[in-house]
Amino acid sequence: MMKSPHSSKELAGRWLDVEEVRLISDLRIMHSKVAELRNLVANLKQRHHEADIVKYADTRFSRKTYARWTKSTCGSSKLRK
Repeated sequence: MMKSPHSSKELAGRWLDVEEVRLISDLRIMHSKVAELRNLVANLKQRHHEADIVKYADTRFSRKTYARWTKSTCGSSKLRK
């Protein structure tokens, strides 16, 4: 991972540069996708019994996907807080 040239700069009193705007944009997209996924799961749980969800779920795929997602999104202890 590259060292951020902005890590020591104060945000107050300056404009964001292009890379900072891109980062913020990417983070907002990621957060909206996570919210969309949570809504999808909530709707799935409302419409179907948990036993049926488990019965038809591809558990091998789900476990691998969840593990990769957890590692990539929650890898930083600062993000978890």
